[in-house]
Amino acid sequence: MSTEIKLDPQVPIKPWWQQHGETIRIFVIALAIALFLRTFIVEPRFIPSGSMEPTLQVGDRILVDKISQHWQEPQRSDILIFYPPKSPAIEDNTKAYIKRLIGIEGDRIAVRGGKVYRNDEPLDEPYIAEAPKYMMRPVTVPKGHYWMMGDNRNHSNDSHIWGFLPKENVIGKATIRFFPFGDRLGAITTSK
Repeated sequence: MSTEIKLDPQVPIKPWWQQHGETIRIFVIALAIALFLRTFIVEPRFIPSGSMEPTLQVGDRILVDKISQHWQEPQRSDILIFYPPKSPAIEDNTKAYIKRLIGIEGDRIAVRGGKVYRNDEPLDEPYIAEAPKYMMRPVTVPKGHYWMMGDNRNHSNDSHIWGFLPKENVIGKATIRFFPFGDRLGAITTSK
């Protein structure tokens, strides 16, 4: 009994890319769609530090909405992902940060007595880890910039250290926490 395979000389052998052409096309199309979505629409991000605790914990995975900012300006209290400005207080401004939008252009921001003030009104901030233990003289957010602060105020490298964030540095808005599973899964809500 022979185990030899006999090939029909009448049937040409196709190269592997022709044999798997449909699979390759599907893979390329899926890859192109995924790259388009990640570049322009939504992208996953990992929370590497505790600067946004208790709202976002180290290890949380979130989705970032990258498209809505093109037709709607971010609102105060939105949680934004951005590239920080050049500053001596920032070692690497190519790594994205995540902070809460506290002030928009024209807002006057100050920190005193354990409270953040916007336009001379103390903010009600149930989302912060603890009251700020520092003081900050009043500053006015210039045109084309934002004032960003971490919810873990005393452990956050934010605008109170490096100043104003140019609007063009914003990547997108944190919208959904997709990991870890459990009661924290779902939409990331913001307090106004």
